[in-house]
Amino acid sequence: MALPACAVLATLVWLLCGLASQHWWIQFLCFGVTAYLMVLLNNMHVLIRIYSRMVSCVFLLLACSACFLFPSIRGGIMQVSVVAFYLILFHTYQDRQAAGLTFYAFACLGVGTMVYVQLLYFVPFFWLLMATNLLSLSWRTWGASLVGLLLPYWFGCTWLVWQNDFTMLTDHFSHLDDFQFPVNYARLGIRFMSVIGLLIVCTITGIVHYLNKSYNDKIRLRMLYGIFVWIDLLALAAVCVQPQHQDMLLRLAIVNTAPLLAHFLALTSTKITDAAFRLFVAATLLIIAYNVWTSSYLF
Repeated sequence: MALPACAVLATLVWLLCGLASQHWWIQFLCFGVTAYLMVLLNNMHVLIRIYSRMVSCVFLLLACSACFLFPSIRGGIMQVSVVAFYLILFHTYQDRQAAGLTFYAFACLGVGTMVYVQLLYFVPFFWLLMATNLLSLSWRTWGASLVGLLLPYWFGCTWLVWQNDFTMLTDHFSHLDDFQFPVNYARLGIRFMSVIGLLIVCTITGIVHYLNKSYNDKIRLRMLYGIFVWIDLLALAAVCVQPQHQDMLLRLAIVNTAPLLAHFLALTSTKITDAAFRLFVAATLLIIAYNVWTSSYLF
């Protein structure tokens, strides 16, 4: 009953934050699709070697802890595109001829870059991880990834040609140099600091546990978790250095943190880890309660 309980809690959090009053139906749909894709990601790629819904449960709790991100449609679309990208790309493991799957995966990622252009900075790391972890990078799959990445822009540019106005395209790519130095952390607020602190603790816990227990998993699963580890660390580092992009980077970090922490929670059963599980649930619920109180349009 863990997943239904978390789903009910997540729906309640959305309602309290203003789902009906603010008409966040598209955002809520993106949230639901992302949660469903996380379930598929866990099932298709057997992220937990026992029967467990912990990946999707952890995702729901972490996403609700950052309930102040709910109003963003762009963030919801980006999160869906990243999970869909993982879901398809992981099927290319050890297949250097999987041009079709690579194309579809990067087409999903391309949709994400259309709403958050800075996601393009992660593309070289995905190529590197395709070579080192998925063992699927070849000239053929690399070319397919480029074509897939550009596909959404091809459709978008068709409309711009029809309108004879390319300012939207130039404005889109002009955000690639959106950097702010120095960073004023005093302006971030308790809501952001509580969520980023929770994510950092969860990430460190998940990574340390996985490094100690990864020998119990198959090699393929180790490679997949290696991708989660590196992208999670990059996302957390980026949000700490450039927190003005917190709306997108926190979502990316949540997607990659969820499997790491779920692996720890589902596959450990000592007194210490049981206490850690209770502490995680309590801390997350407290953060959710605080952020709902400060973000809700009802209070």
